[in-house]
Amino acid sequence: MNNDDAKVFLTAEWRYLAMLNYEIEPAVLAPFVPQGTELDSFGGKIFLSVVAFLFLDTRIGGIPIPFHRNFVEVNLRFYVRRQADDGWRRGVVFIKEVVPRKAIAFVARKFYNENYIALPMSHRIEKVQEEVRSVSYSWRLDGCESILKLAVQGPAQPLVVGSIQEFITEHYWGYARQRDGSTMEYRVEHPRWRVWSAAAQELDCQFAGLYGEGFGHFLNQSPASAFLADGSEIKVYKGVKFSA
Repeated sequence: MNNDDAKVFLTAEWRYLAMLNYEIEPAVLAPFVPQGTELDSFGGKIFLSVVAFLFLDTRIGGIPIPFHRNFVEVNLRFYVRRQADDGWRRGVVFIKEVVPRKAIAFVARKFYNENYIALPMSHRIEKVQEEVRSVSYSWRLDGCESILKLAVQGPAQPLVVGSIQEFITEHYWGYARQRDGSTMEYRVEHPRWRVWSAAAQELDCQFAGLYGEGFGHFLNQSPASAFLADGSEIKVYKGVKFSA
């Protein structure tokens, strides 16, 4: 085992990442920005994303956990950057993450102080001759079902340099505010993904109940962009805390 492998907290596959991206006013996100980071922009605009995907073959410290290897996650996230000794590190901050298992939510809250909750969830991937045509992810909160659907056309394509798809997917760090006010920084490793542009998308969600009143105005608009990423194997490294 090399030194990097020793620092790996979690390995898995992230597959069929449906990404709906919304323009949002910086002031709405300002209270959620962890110390030592700043909002990251694309084309002078700030984005908030709803992302739904499959979490497969999950292992913590190399060990698979029975009945907790394969599941769905839906998260609400935005994008930040931090000036480090090696240059700018571009990362993601999660406002809330939904998974179907309480144990998964507990581990994420305990080790990273991420805002995970557990709700009943399901998914469906539709293919024609092995080509993906649509994905849907659903979850239930207080007896009401929410759903994210994305339809695509044609084969997945490589990321275009300078595109919104590249901006959204090429953030390789995670940042989470800790209870003592410090920031947890952790690295996420994966290759560049291929993407499908959305032919149609739908997001039907009880935003106020899940995320609070502040985000509903923006998430009830049409997304600025929507696409599906094929995903890959990933590694999440152990976090390191710092204070600004």
